[in-house]
Amino acid sequence: MKYNFDEIINRNNTNSSKWDTTEDGVLPMWVADMDFKVATPIIDSILKRAQHGVFGYTMIPKSYYDSEILWWEKRHNFKIKEEWIEPTVGVIPSLSAVVQAFCKEGDKVLIQSPVYNYFNSSITNNKCEIVVNNLLYDNKKYSIDFKDFEEKVKDEKVKLFILCNPHNPVGRVWTKEELTLMGNLCVENNVIILSDEIHRDLVYSDYKYTPIASISKEILNQSITCTAPSKTFNLAGLKTSNIIVANQEFKAKINRSLNINETIEPNVFGIEALISAYTLSDSWLDELLIYLEKNRDFVIEYINKNIPKLEVIKPEATYLLWIDCSKLGINSQTLVDKILEIGKLRIASGITYGKNANDFIRINIACPLEVVKDGLERLHKTIKYLD
Repeated sequence: MKYNFDEIINRNNTNSSKWDTTEDGVLPMWVADMDFKVATPIIDSILKRAQHGVFGYTMIPKSYYDSEILWWEKRHNFKIKEEWIEPTVGVIPSLSAVVQAFCKEGDKVLIQSPVYNYFNSSITNNKCEIVVNNLLYDNKKYSIDFKDFEEKVKDEKVKLFILCNPHNPVGRVWTKEELTLMGNLCVENNVIILSDEIHRDLVYSDYKYTPIASISKEILNQSITCTAPSKTFNLAGLKTSNIIVANQEFKAKINRSLNINETIEPNVFGIEALISAYTLSDSWLDELLIYLEKNRDFVIEYINKNIPKLEVIKPEATYLLWIDCSKLGINSQTLVDKILEIGKLRIASGITYGKNANDFIRINIACPLEVVKDGLERLHKTIKYLD
């Protein structure tokens, strides 16, 4: 392999949210942030721009839009147009901007729990009401409760549905059939689809990601898609993302909302990073996916053998493992606190992602295998102590 994902990089004292908010001696495997060095072309492009020495107000070049278009087509077989692209500083601000653009105080927004916790704050911070379509969990697999989904979207106060595709934290890659059914129900009931597809590139070999906007003209016209290179290429600190929206009336409303909040301009280095990521860094991503799949399989095998009271929901995408701890009889927050206290391992509690996830924990495996092994030993130590 060209890239060395086994390299352990010391991230302490770099203002890392993952590492520098964690006590000494504690291993952080909580936030969705990789510990790998980014692709060489990305580093080279940032260094080249930095050497210029002037970082004033920056326009977005045509090559930025061309790179986004190229990536969608070559990696996901989806042809988009330049006029569909709305650059922003991040997916979370984008979610909030879309809620502001299409919902007024008291309107309802539909989500599927458990789900990325910032969906909730994007809704409640804008004084809207959360409506939950709980995902069904059975035999270590999640599915959609379509009967409940249909009932919820028929509520005339539901203006927006926020989809997570692929899904964080449960790791599902929704099938084309599942997406089509949800999309058509939203179209029929005039509910706008806001799809967070930030994990679109981190899909394992046996599964296929489908952009919901690619399914039909009707769904394309009813959908707004948020993406970024940040999860794929470990660029979260560069604050660069894009909203993809074909409906130009929607785009005008979103643009106004983004401008009101001044969240419409990626920074100078983020622009260069996106271009080099999407045009020159395919090989890095291909090798990363192989490495992550090996990490995933190692963790599943280790837990099955050594910690049988835990059950890993095998992820179809993302580098976040969702683990069922119900056999321990301990709620997720108490368990996470014990893992931190006894095992010196910092992970995320399931309750963070929804009331129906109090028996789960989430662990980030996007780190060198030796670090993954260390984390598993710390987890094992804690569960043995609790037994």
